Amino acid sequence: MKLQNKNAIITGGSRGLGKEIARSFLLEGASVAICARNGDELEAAYEELRGYAREGQALFREKADVSDENDVKKFVGRCVGFFGKADRFGKIDILVNNAGIHGSKNRIGDDVFDLDNWKNAISVNLLGTLHMCLAVVPHMKENGRGKIINLSGGGATSPMPGMSAYASSKAAVVRFTETIAIELSPHNIDVNAVAPGAMNTRLLDDVLDSGRGIVAEEYYQRLLEQKERGGTPPGIAAGLCVYLASDESCGVSGKLISAVWDDWKNLHTRMDGLQPDAYTLRRIVPADKQEERG
Repeated sequence: MKLQNKNAIITGGSRGLGKEIARSFLLEGASVAICARNGDELEAAYEELRGYAREGQALFREKADVSDENDVKKFVGRCVGFFGKADRFGKIDILVNNAGIHGSKNRIGDDVFDLDNWKNAISVNLLGTLHMCLAVVPHMKENGRGKIINLSGGGATSPMPGMSAYASSKAAVVRFTETIAIELSPHNIDVNAVAPGAMNTRLLDDVLDSGRGIVAEEYYQRLLEQKERGGTPPGIAAGLCVYLASDESCGVSGKLISAVWDDWKNLHTRMDGLQPDAYTLRRIVPADKQEERG
């Protein structure tokens, strides 16, 4: 019960990884509030998740669009009120910014470029994360502590031809994470980004349904193979989120952590020995490549 008596907000909690994180948090003792844009899917997820809530745990759901600042303010305000009514002291301990979309799947210079959908990816993935942080951080500062977990993705660390909106927004989320981690450190608020691995989720089907010719052929083939193999189980990334939300990871902040490739379970024991830019987005300098400087 690593999250006993903790209150957590999880965006995009109606399906896929968001729902798995909510389930894992409930199993670890937390009270959970989830939101999503699709009301029917949100209600179905709520009915499923309520079976994991034990006595003394609260589960709240509300339809909300994280790209809409007013929606976010109302949602967070109602979460605080609900946790208070449920005798959970009305505090917010954990925020998981999971809501995300691919947005436009076009290449620069295409005859038809879906600019509105490109901007929509920025609105949901990046501005949605900002909106939630702006609404939740004052409560965490008042509590004197908090945990913020932002979901990254493959687009943050490598180019994704045909999916520049997704890649750009996710790279921005990571740099945003690293920056506010420094800003919020005096308030004992840890902020980290999670790279969940290649999962078979709605986003995968979204790319495959677009057909060949939109994204790079090599990437498309890799996704087809992933679909057949089954992909990375969402429970792995959810486990990392539990770790980052728990008191065990206090002091781990400003990091981009791979759920699949990084040895994160004992990361808190190694922080003092890490280089400052370990687990971050960084520029490779000549010394890293063992090149002589000119």
